[in-house]
Amino acid sequence: MMNKFWMGLVVAAGLSVGNVLAFQAAEIAQDSTKAPKDWFLRDPETDKLQGVSADRVYNTLLKDKPSRTVIVAVIDSGVDVFHEDLKDVVWINTGEIPDNGIDDDKNGYVDDVYGWNFIGGKEGNVSEDTYELTREYIRLKAKYENVEEKKVPKKSQAEYAYYKDIKSKFKTRSEEATQQYNMYNTIYTNISFGNDTLKQILKVDKITAGMLDTLKSSDPVVAFSKNAISIIFQNFGPDVEVDEVLEDLKGAVDYYRAQALFGYNEDFDSREIVGDNYNDLNEKYYGNNDVKGPDAEHGTHVAGIIAANRKNDIGIKGIADNVKIMAVRAVPDGDERDKDVANAIRYAVDNGAHIINMSFGKSYSPQKDAVDKAVKYAESKGVLLVHAAGNDGDDIDKKNNFPSRFYSDGKEAKNWIEVGASSWGADENFVASFSNYGKKSVDLFSPGVEIYSTIPDNKYKNNQGTSMASPAAAGVAAIIMSYFPDLTAVQVKEILNQSTRKFDGLKVITPGGEAPVDFNKLSRSGGLVNAYEAVKLAMTMSKVLEK
Repeated sequence: MMNKFWMGLVVAAGLSVGNVLAFQAAEIAQDSTKAPKDWFLRDPETDKLQGVSADRVYNTLLKDKPSRTVIVAVIDSGVDVFHEDLKDVVWINTGEIPDNGIDDDKNGYVDDVYGWNFIGGKEGNVSEDTYELTREYIRLKAKYENVEEKKVPKKSQAEYAYYKDIKSKFKTRSEEATQQYNMYNTIYTNISFGNDTLKQILKVDKITAGMLDTLKSSDPVVAFSKNAISIIFQNFGPDVEVDEVLEDLKGAVDYYRAQALFGYNEDFDSREIVGDNYNDLNEKYYGNNDVKGPDAEHGTHVAGIIAANRKNDIGIKGIADNVKIMAVRAVPDGDERDKDVANAIRYAVDNGAHIINMSFGKSYSPQKDAVDKAVKYAESKGVLLVHAAGNDGDDIDKKNNFPSRFYSDGKEAKNWIEVGASSWGADENFVASFSNYGKKSVDLFSPGVEIYSTIPDNKYKNNQGTSMASPAAAGVAAIIMSYFPDLTAVQVKEILNQSTRKFDGLKVITPGGEAPVDFNKLSRSGGLVNAYEAVKLAMTMSKVLEK
């Protein structure tokens, strides 16, 4: 049921309560930070914060030790390669002469100086895209929409049953997205109007709770506006910034707008922008060299976690100190496409990446074989793949989450690390409430709650998700590969798993909301990634540094 705040806000916005009781509205995000901004770098023993121990390992075990540069490819929404905290740690393709319109290094990609964009074309870039559920529905609808169930051939009955399931899910989610978008948009529009109205009347830049007490008017517009803003103060306290609340509301509007207008829109086709032959899975040479794209917040945040400059005394410090970030854009606002993911992996491998971070995922993968081939290719070249487990609070031993370490033939990639998200305190809330988990499918947990990192245009922000946990683990892997170059990707994976910090007896609330369970049962390793312990273990296996 809708909480008290939202009920009041809906009434103030002029909506019918009866029309919105069924909606499960999200709470406005509030600043819940209870730890230092760099907590994910800290050490559990010395700082009492469940970070990855990056600072400790540099100050002790690795102090004054030699290292090599490791290339980490970030397959994501885009990266701001000119950010003040990233510009010195960005991979540069020295085989290319910038902006001369020539494929100087003959790799098939023109002017790929910082990486490549597989969701762009000559006329621009893909921003939003449909969900894979929508694309599956469109594909199957063309085959079965006008077919009577009793006339479906026996050999097609399994696919027809799959179509009916897809259709049901698509219709339900599409309708919900449209309803949520309309509701949030109406609330935001009316509350924003009320806020602007009061600012104009009172001739102020921001509305405070005290101002409302002195405002007397019989004008219905003023009364409406006053009532709407009063509800915000009543529920968030007298010191809340109304503009900040509106900013969070706008985030909800944008979230559901993307779903309603693009994600579940049967008529939207982003590939007109890309201009490729989408059905040709062997096609590799398409896209453009704009690695930032229209919205690079997610990918820039991921890149900063891995490698934000540790030596420039500005912004933040990334986890790894000798890394170059290769930007590969393949993730839109919507579901990434298997063809693009496969080509992004191959591009990264062919251009020298040692590690590939993949902070994305989806529930359907109709061209999974193409991705499997790319993963096997990366495995054959000794490249480590690090993937976010997803943010649905699900046991992914039981539910699909793609891409996956598990091939269609039942075998699994040995160069794959699947990462769940954790918080800073070793209590029942240690596992992030949103994080997927799985004793067979997830390798380890890594910091993913309230992570402060880079975003475009020289800015910084707290974000959270397994999307943040994955690059934290990738950063630790980069440390090992940098200081112990004789170790293989498979060995580095095993080191990270074997060296995880254990929490014997720790009971945590399962993300799915079930009764508390043993933390060590939620992943293969049963632990938290830990650079300090990983380096100690690497020292016993490597011949590079003296033991």
